[in-house]
Amino acid sequence: MSSTDTAELRATATHSTAPPISEDWLSLAIGLTTFALALFSLGGTDLLGWVVSAAVWADPSLALAPFSKAYAELGGAGAFIVTYLALLAVLSAGAVALGADVRRFAVAFTAVFWIAYASWIVGNNAHLAAVTPADLARFGIDWSLKLTNEGGYIVALLAGLVIANFFPRFADWIKEAVRPELYVKIAIVILGGFIAVQAAGRLNLATSLVLRGIAAIAEAYLIYWAVVYYIARKWFGFSREWAAPLASGISICGVSAAIATGGAIRARPAVPVLVTIQVVKLVGNVGE
Repeated sequence: MSSTDTAELRATATHSTAPPISEDWLSLAIGLTTFALALFSLGGTDLLGWVVSAAVWADPSLALAPFSKAYAELGGAGAFIVTYLALLAVLSAGAVALGADVRRFAVAFTAVFWIAYASWIVGNNAHLAAVTPADLARFGIDWSLKLTNEGGYIVALLAGLVIANFFPRFADWIKEAVRPELYVKIAIVILGGFIAVQAAGRLNLATSLVLRGIAAIAEAYLIYWAVVYYIARKWFGFSREWAAPLASGISICGVSAAIATGGAIRARPAVPVLVTIQVVKLVGNVGE
């Protein structure tokens, strides 16, 4: 086979495996669809109130509940199952659109979903999450680590460290469903829509957000981003793969910007992760 034939075969294979939609457009579509469904609540029809939510608990039976009281008949277990099935259907469709193995994704996503919610439930235990003396009295406990309900993130982090270091085969098996960039992008779209609705209800706030937004865009993109990128490249000798997520993480929006930039420039997965660790550490040191 000639080199020309080999090149043509490679080009054909590349073209045939190209996903029909990019991750950015997929996240936009899912985010906007979710936002559109949420808008029905403005007219009194709550289409998403069945989504499960976790609360600080001492009694395990009270750990989960539907987000809206209109779906109280589902109960915590029912809301959990419906939420799982809905996310599985939507994200599996997204996996098909991205050209992934949908069966492998569905099985891996099931494992990730259950691990994530188990971590979230454990993190909401009163001994971990209760903060005030009133909370301790309400739950009938004598002590708490006072992590708030964000203790679930710490539990999830520990679970991830255990899985990655002690169960590498399992970690590799669920990798298909671990798509932080896609999930963060969807969340950003939904959050942007939420802020827009909040601003629309308050004209003064909307005007202020527009003015501050224009100033922030000019400041972050034209000044901070360029300065950080220049320093990272010229003074510290970072490659473009590292400098771009670092500049976005410091100048624009921390973790979300670093992850989104890493995905946009097709950086290795480790790059935005390590950059976000440094950004979070920097923010923590400034706060102290």
